[in-house]
Amino acid sequence: MKMEVIRELGTVELKERLEEERKQLVRLKLNHAVSPLENPNKIVEYRRTIAKMLTELRKREIEEVNNNK
Repeated sequence: MKMEVIRELGTVELKERLEEERKQLVRLKLNHAVSPLENPNKIVEYRRTIAKMLTELRKREIEEVNNNK
């Protein structure tokens, strides 16, 4: 998922999407442990997407704190 798309999401929507991405990553890892995935790079893509989402959430938290000062 691209950062432009992540930035457009609302905070609540972003948190929901983050949980779904985490669940999907766990499923992929389990499937990969049982039988190798055709494209194991999918796991890396999900991890990166999760990291991007967490970064955006943290950025919003920091902006909120700075705006309240």
